[in-house]
Amino acid sequence: MSVSIIIPTWNEAACLGRTLGVLESLNPSPAEILVVDGGSGDRTVAIAQTWASCLPLRVIHAPARGRSVQMNLGTEAAESDILCFLHADTLVPDDLVKLVQSTLDDPAVAGGGFVSLMAGAETTRWGISLHNAVKTYYAPLLFRPHLFFGRGLRLLFGDQVMFCRRADFHACGGFDPAMPIMEEADLCLKLCRRGRLRQLSRVVQCSDRRVAAWGALKANAIYLMIGLLWALGVPAVALKQFYEEVR
Repeated sequence: MSVSIIIPTWNEAACLGRTLGVLESLNPSPAEILVVDGGSGDRTVAIAQTWASCLPLRVIHAPARGRSVQMNLGTEAAESDILCFLHADTLVPDDLVKLVQSTLDDPAVAGGGFVSLMAGAETTRWGISLHNAVKTYYAPLLFRPHLFFGRGLRLLFGDQVMFCRRADFHACGGFDPAMPIMEEADLCLKLCRRGRLRQLSRVVQCSDRRVAAWGALKANAIYLMIGLLWALGVPAVALKQFYEEVR
């Protein structure tokens, strides 16, 4: 099964080049990389285009900004059997494609993700990273136990590099374009009805820029509050006000 990597971007000039440099080293390579830009005002698009000569990369211009809208647009253009959603500030292992393919060789598995290690130029956020990994299990266990035990629900987030089959993605309706945050968790709820979700015991590295800007205590409080309120039914649109963009 071939793999398409979809990267939603908005003002990611500081991170995108490094991420694409890692993708160049993937073995085997993905069939295509789709950078879906939401109207960046910096050099994001120019950086992506410079990599098009050495990567199977296309830039797609979204009509509106929003990860759900951008990632859905990427899936419409994707030609592969497997979709892999990657944030522009996240680094992946060089055997990413093989890991994704071997995981989805099991027809009982509908999707998966990785263990996300949050790090920056000055520190590695070990505590937050551990909590995020454990949250993949305890959040659905506490709030959707019938899906946790009955359908293997795991709540995966964008920093964990989500992947699934294109057929399953479209069959369950894809990302909700009305959701400005928590769109990955919502997709997990829909995907688990088509098969189990797996968190692989391999690490991807994401930027700690939001934690660095907010401070660890504030960031953890916001993460917990948003997750709890969403699980209790508060609309994601109402929660977005607490989750400002950090670049």
